[in-house]
Amino acid sequence: MGQPEEHASGEAAQPELPPPGLPQPELPPGQRLQRGWPVTHYGPVPRFRPERWEFQVFGATADGSKHSWTHTEFGALPRSTVVADLHCVTRFSMIGAEWSGVPARVVLEAAPPAPDVTHVMVWAEYGFSSNMRLSDFADERSIFATHKDGELLTAEHGFPLRLIVPHLYAWKGPKWVRAVEYMTTDRRGFWEERGYHNVGDPWKEQRYSYQEEPGEGPDL
Repeated sequence: MGQPEEHASGEAAQPELPPPGLPQPELPPGQRLQRGWPVTHYGPVPRFRPERWEFQVFGATADGSKHSWTHTEFGALPRSTVVADLHCVTRFSMIGAEWSGVPARVVLEAAPPAPDVTHVMVWAEYGFSSNMRLSDFADERSIFATHKDGELLTAEHGFPLRLIVPHLYAWKGPKWVRAVEYMTTDRRGFWEERGYHNVGDPWKEQRYSYQEEPGEGPDL
């Protein structure tokens, strides 16, 4: 489901230092380099059933209808690759990963939002959700990833589909994504309702809701 809670599964988080003589990569405040990719999620890993899997776009669509794709149909959408970092709110940062999949902009083009849409809610298995501004979702590097560094995602890391929004904390990009809801007003998602920042910009260290400035989120 979401990213903030680490569980016992997966490799223990170990800091990674660059070789002597190489510059230290720039990291958001409070973050550390990570060796490997820890498994972080809340709740069980869902079982993937390709014959039942469906990706939906609903809510305030431009034509007022729900759009949906089977697993095969979604896999046939135009694909791209981005090289981007992943910053987890648990304070590890994974640098320079290669993510391959369907860009968020492709979904926006295939199922356009109504003109007054300002935010999206990304829905995943078990009812998990994460909200963000439409502009964050539409960023040119936001991608529905199926592969990392040329390899298919594992189930623990979000197979068959996880959203990567590199300029926000990783909980904003859920694992096991199933739908996107277009919204004309903002509404908090799963972790945002439980005390995490409504925007989640790691470079501003927007970790918790008590840090929010006026206008950065709806009332709790």
